[in-house]
Amino acid sequence: MRRDVTFTNANGVTLAGRLEMPAGRVRAVALFAHCFTCTANSHGARRVSVALAERGIATLAFDFTGLGKSEGDFADSHFAANVADLVAAAAYLRAALAAPAILIGHSLGGAAAIAAAHDIPECTAVVTIGAPFDPAHVLHQLGDQVEAVRALGVAEVTIGGRPFNVSATFLDAVEGQDQRTRLATLKRALLVLHAPLDTTVGVENAAEIFGAAKHPKSFVSLDGADHLLTFQAPAAYAAAIIAAWVEPYLPAPDAIDSPAEGHVRVSSTAAKFTTLVDAAEHSFLADEPVKVGGTDLGPTPYDLLLSALGTCTSMTIKLVADREKIPLERVSVLLDHQRCHSADCAEAGEGRPKIEIVERVLTLEGDLTEAQRARLLVIADKCPVHRTLESHPVIKTRLA
Repeated sequence: MRRDVTFTNANGVTLAGRLEMPAGRVRAVALFAHCFTCTANSHGARRVSVALAERGIATLAFDFTGLGKSEGDFADSHFAANVADLVAAAAYLRAALAAPAILIGHSLGGAAAIAAAHDIPECTAVVTIGAPFDPAHVLHQLGDQVEAVRALGVAEVTIGGRPFNVSATFLDAVEGQDQRTRLATLKRALLVLHAPLDTTVGVENAAEIFGAAKHPKSFVSLDGADHLLTFQAPAAYAAAIIAAWVEPYLPAPDAIDSPAEGHVRVSSTAAKFTTLVDAAEHSFLADEPVKVGGTDLGPTPYDLLLSALGTCTSMTIKLVADREKIPLERVSVLLDHQRCHSADCAEAGEGRPKIEIVERVLTLEGDLTEAQRARLLVIADKCPVHRTLESHPVIKTRLA
């Protein structure tokens, strides 16, 4: 489940990202830092995010300042700014869902992840993919254009066939970074992934990162991969390795057991409306749309109400069709909830409550007779949730 999100960095610049959400319970949260001049839509970011979400790890990949859909000028961006953007992204996740336990960085993003981990206390594991040991390694991509940048303060350079405005501040920011000390004091589990034949960032960088870090640490060779993880097979392999490796370093599960069958537990989060719903062994998020102050990470309460009626209707119709040998192939239920004054209420005068109307439209597929279709229409009104809603249940509320 993919959600587009925005948040602001320390300078008030709006950054855009993509939050890949698990279908069920969120076991942990990860933050992905893309490579130099890449975006959150890079091959590596997309494949790793999807793989982690499939294993219950919500993953945010976002565009650094001045790149992709994020605002700001790339000329104002530099290594320290990238680190600050990661810290801002972690703060957004901390408020909207949960702080990231895992930081993943690709290329220069890997160096930034190592630096940012020190400012994200909840982080328990760091993963680098094709990362340079020294952030200044990125200057090799500028070649003889470095001198023009230093002379002019800001100059347009070509990187990977695309033009970018690079400032002298960027050059200064990547130099003198003490990554060796950062790695020695990381105090997080570290996974180093690198392609042996990486022609952009040589594999010797992985050896330096691994050597500077203390245990627990792991190294995995990405045979057959290029620097950008362009090819699907090695990229998928990298994603699978990351998803498996992080297991021991995920936060401990909630001490509260899942509610028994027939019970539902709803828990608020740090976000305004985002809510975790636990139903037996299943978990998911509920939320409100962005336009009313939510973050749109899940269905709204009324969406869930209609979903309960729609799913129960579908299940009941299929059950009866199977039992009565009705050749129903597929049923779909379209529901709409309206709150309006009926003509009767209008005639009775103002001040009366609004009438709640739920419109339910059935689509029945199969070689059905008119009599069979009519029979299943009657059955729709007999589903248990329908009966519960029409019975005006009494809701009793008490403090735990």
